[in-house]
Amino acid sequence: MNDEFELLESQAQSPFDVKAFLIRALSYWKWFVLCIGLGIFIVYQQNIRKQQSYRLSTQISIEDDKNPLFTSNTSLTFNWGGVSGKVKTIMTTLQSRSHHEKVVDTLAFYKKYLKQSRFRKDDIYKAAPFEISLTPNTYQVLNHPIKVTFLGGDKLEIQTEFESPTLRTQNFDTKEHETISATNGVKTYPATLGEPINLPFLKGTITKRDKRDFNAGDEYYIEFSDFDAVVRNYKNKLKIDNPINSAILNLSMTDVNTAKIVDYLNKTVDILRKDQLDKKNLFVTNTIAFIDKQLAREKENLISRTDSLNNYREKNKIFNLDEESIQINEKLSELETESDNINRKIAYYRSLKTYLETSNSFTELPAPSIAGIDDTNILNNIAKINALSVQKSKYESTVRSDASVFVDLDNQIEALKSVLLENISSATSGLRRELNFVNGKIGQSTSKIKKLPKDQQQLLTIQRQYALSEQTYNMFLAKRGEADIIKSASVSDVQVVDPAKDTGAIPIDLKLSARYIFAFLGGLIIPLLVAFLVTFFDNKLHNPQSLEKLSKIPLLGVIGKNTTVNNLAVHLKPKSTVAEAFRGLRSSLQYMYKKQANESSKTIMLTSSVSGEGKTFCSINLATVFALSGKKTILVGLDLRKPKIFDDFEIKNNIGSVNYLIGQKSLEEITQQTKIENLDLIVSGPVPPNPSELLMGDIMDQFIAELKEKYDYIILDTPPIGLVADAIELVEYVDATLYVVRQDYTKKGMLSLINDKFKRKELSNISFIYNFYNQKGKYGYGYGYGYGYGYGYGTYGNGYHEDEEKNRGLLNRITNIFKFKK
Repeated sequence: MNDEFELLESQAQSPFDVKAFLIRALSYWKWFVLCIGLGIFIVYQQNIRKQQSYRLSTQISIEDDKNPLFTSNTSLTFNWGGVSGKVKTIMTTLQSRSHHEKVVDTLAFYKKYLKQSRFRKDDIYKAAPFEISLTPNTYQVLNHPIKVTFLGGDKLEIQTEFESPTLRTQNFDTKEHETISATNGVKTYPATLGEPINLPFLKGTITKRDKRDFNAGDEYYIEFSDFDAVVRNYKNKLKIDNPINSAILNLSMTDVNTAKIVDYLNKTVDILRKDQLDKKNLFVTNTIAFIDKQLAREKENLISRTDSLNNYREKNKIFNLDEESIQINEKLSELETESDNINRKIAYYRSLKTYLETSNSFTELPAPSIAGIDDTNILNNIAKINALSVQKSKYESTVRSDASVFVDLDNQIEALKSVLLENISSATSGLRRELNFVNGKIGQSTSKIKKLPKDQQQLLTIQRQYALSEQTYNMFLAKRGEADIIKSASVSDVQVVDPAKDTGAIPIDLKLSARYIFAFLGGLIIPLLVAFLVTFFDNKLHNPQSLEKLSKIPLLGVIGKNTTVNNLAVHLKPKSTVAEAFRGLRSSLQYMYKKQANESSKTIMLTSSVSGEGKTFCSINLATVFALSGKKTILVGLDLRKPKIFDDFEIKNNIGSVNYLIGQKSLEEITQQTKIENLDLIVSGPVPPNPSELLMGDIMDQFIAELKEKYDYIILDTPPIGLVADAIELVEYVDATLYVVRQDYTKKGMLSLINDKFKRKELSNISFIYNFYNQKGKYGYGYGYGYGYGYGYGTYGNGYHEDEEKNRGLLNRITNIFKFKK
């Protein structure tokens, strides 16, 4: 027996009933229809209101292009550190706020052109037949659509509707904000195409786009968005993919307007290429600026000396020199040119030394070739410092400032600085010795010139100055041309592989059919989830089979749902299925008594777990069927705490069992006759303060003994055993205990108490009565019970019982036939 009860307890703890879940889910068919319909309706409303999004992309490659004119003397470009370093740098640039500010500013994406559709204002971008040019350095209202209505010809109307007394505006030139006051309500203002609009919230000129037409009455909207918000939005939209860490970058963007995507992606690449080329040519650009300054200075000197030479010749009427003077002058000119070159190199080294000692960047120093520097060590060391400096600049945008890589780079740069400074010192010393030698030769040539006539000496001096200026000017002019050629020959390291283009973009949002499928599935999931949760947490009895699985106590009868106005179901409808169920219960009890060979008076106790399970209903009707069979029957109310049975018989509860048990009344005085033949009634009487003690006293023995002498069947209506212990005190007096459980009401956990008492044999001859049985059930499932268990409810009685469902629908009849066949 103990093993059987352990098995029952393990079954009672089974977490989930799949069959109950499926049947309950089927009973929710109306909720399935409602949820699916609601889901489809919501998707439909979203589809007609949502503007579809599109995704377009462009592809670029990062090259490591070298200048084709590269030599040790003419290279004016940086060494950028290879392709991998460039890819990381460019990806960082594309993700930077400053880059997107340039793109948004160039495209003026803070301006939006809108057109009202059925449910929203769509961004039509360049499809608008007009555009607005903002007045420079003026403030425009933010985030308020301004309605533009074309009236015909060049006339139009500006309309606003403000709800706040203040408006936030922005100057898109300076990006500054300002708050202005506003007039609430709808306001209209006249305007003309091509003429300035000067309103507090809008300043600009509306013009017609080329090849665009509009009709009178056409309505559009202009809206300005905060510049920083637009930049932030597009910065988040731009997606960068670097497949397998290659030199290829895929740029993609999602937006509702494909034309905007195309323009933004292509402009992003254009600005990127220009910026990268400018950085690549930064050295040569600075060198060209240096050369231009030198050319301007030498040009002034050349003009001045040309004027001096012409004036001197004209004044002194000297136009030709003798052969000896010319030779001396040419020799001296060569020496002075050589001296000037040496001085230029010394000046460059002096400038380079100062630059190295005072600067941390090496992007603004002119190329060594400008000064004619050809020392291989100096050229190589300058190139290495440039490379390290660029690499450090690249890391500064991607690596923390305290990273060890910066310490390593700084150490390498400092080492190269030391070497380069030693090279400069050595080269400068050599140039100074060479300069002293040249100056000596210049002195010798000058002494020869001094022997010539004064006028010729002056002329030769002026001619040498002019020749030196001309030679220097031509040299810088040649370097300027060389620099221009190198700059022109440079190409950006960013190359476009596949520009962005709308070739028939497909919306990336779910297709309508797919969204409806998800709506359908969502409509299914919600009721299924509810059914699952209800089944999972449901701990009530819903059919007799579950009761049999949870207890070894036998099921003696199944009672159907009472449809009468009170508990006298057998008396009021003796041919009903409920009445037949109680007759079946009576037969089962009589059979049990026959097996026990009990020929004396029979005492039956009815109890339950809690109040509301139909214990009193079963007591009344069981007593009624025994009385109708001709047996003298007494129904005794022993639920002293909460008496009920008196109302159904229309009898007062002022005198009853309590009065007998306390010795106030005799059995005859408390016994009342009912309108049902052979059925007497003893109500419980006034509620006592000590009901348990009354039931335990010796007088209870006398009470039961007197009843047995007078009646064939004694039916005891007792308190719920799950709430109080009163019913336990009466077990010794009864021949059978009937424990009432109610469908969709009694909780499975309540059976553990009665199972435990049955297991310990505190209760004997106990059986279950399954009450309020509904074949359809609360959740739409039943098991065709009734053909057995008291013959009382189900299909067995068809043709013999009163038809309680006169107007059964076709669906119910088909369902019942199907259940019967099962």
